[in-house]
Amino acid sequence: MHAPFLRQLMATAAVGLFVGPALAQEAGSLNVLCSVELEWCALMSNTFTKETGIKVNMVRKSTGEVLAQLTAEKANPKTDLWFGGTVDPHVQAAESDITLAYTSPQLPKVHDWAHQVADVTGNRAVGIYLGPLGLAYNTEVLARKKIEPPACWKDLVKPAYRNEVQNSNPNSSGTAYTAIATLVQLMGEDAAFDYMKALHKNTTEYTRSGAGPVKNASKGETGVAIGFLALAAGEIKQGFPLKTVVPCEGTGYEIGAMSLVKGSRNLANAKRFYDWSLTAAAQALGAESGSYVVPAVKDTPLHPLMPKPAEMKLVRYDIKKYGSKEERTRLIQRWEKDVSGLGR
Repeated sequence: MHAPFLRQLMATAAVGLFVGPALAQEAGSLNVLCSVELEWCALMSNTFTKETGIKVNMVRKSTGEVLAQLTAEKANPKTDLWFGGTVDPHVQAAESDITLAYTSPQLPKVHDWAHQVADVTGNRAVGIYLGPLGLAYNTEVLARKKIEPPACWKDLVKPAYRNEVQNSNPNSSGTAYTAIATLVQLMGEDAAFDYMKALHKNTTEYTRSGAGPVKNASKGETGVAIGFLALAAGEIKQGFPLKTVVPCEGTGYEIGAMSLVKGSRNLANAKRFYDWSLTAAAQALGAESGSYVVPAVKDTPLHPLMPKPAEMKLVRYDIKKYGSKEERTRLIQRWEKDVSGLGR
C-alpha cells in the first residue's frame, strides 16, 4: 500500500476500509486515537475493518495531544481506545482513572517487557512494541560539512555540531520525554541536565512531533536527529541517506502501549480490537507499514530492519518511576526552566 494513498485516507481524520452498509451497520463502529506512524495507523484500521466489518474512525495524534484530549473528555469520553505512543502517558492516564482495566486472553503471549506495562498500570495498558532511542544522521550533510559522524551522546555537544542537531519538545512528544528520562538514568539527573544545557546550544529546533527530527534529517534539513531507530530504519528503506547510531554510553527505549478508555461507548468492539492487536498477524503490520519496532507478541517474526535489543546497550528503564505523572511533570518543568529558556 502506497504512503501517499494512506496519507490521503488519514487526511479525512476517519480511516476505515469501506464495507457494505448492512455489514457496517450490523458490526458497529469504533473510535481510536493512534500515536504511531500514519501508515501504521491506516493499515491497522483498514485490516481490522476488512476482517470484522467494524468501521474504525481513527485519528493520528502525538501522545501528549492524546493525553490532553482524553483528560479534557474524561467526563464524556468520545474515544474508545488509544493505540500506540510511549508508555509514560498511558501510565499517567491509568493513574488519572481515564483508562479501563482489562486483561486480554492474549496477554500470556507477550514478552515480559510488554507484560510489565500491564503490571505497572493494573492492567489498564499493555505493551505492544519496543523501540530503542538513538541518533540518526544524514551522511551527505555531515560529509559536505566535514563533520565526523557521532558515536556517543557526548559527541553531540562538540562545537562541530553547532546548529546541526534537532530534538523534539517533551510537552507534546513522548520521544523527547523518553530522551530526558534516558539521559537522567544514564548520567544522573544533575549531570543529565548539564548535558542538555550544552546540547541546547547546538540544537536548532524542538519539533512538536517526535518524528520531526528524523524526517528533517532525511531531507537534509538537519545533520543529526535524536529519535527512535525504528523510524530512521523506515526512512533508510525509502532511500534517504541516513545512518543510525546506538550511543556508546547506552540508550533508553520506548515501550509503545495500548489502553481502553474508561466510559467507552463501543466497549465490545474496543476489546475486540485490543485482543486482535495482540495477535502475531496484527503485530506484523507494523513492519509491513514501515515501522521497524520490536513486536510485543513473542511469535511475531522479526523483520531484518528491526533493531535487536540483545545487540544494544540498553538502560534498565524504570517504567513505574519515569512513567508517573508526578515525575514526568517535574522533569519537563525542569527542562523548561533549565534548558529550553536558554539562549544559544
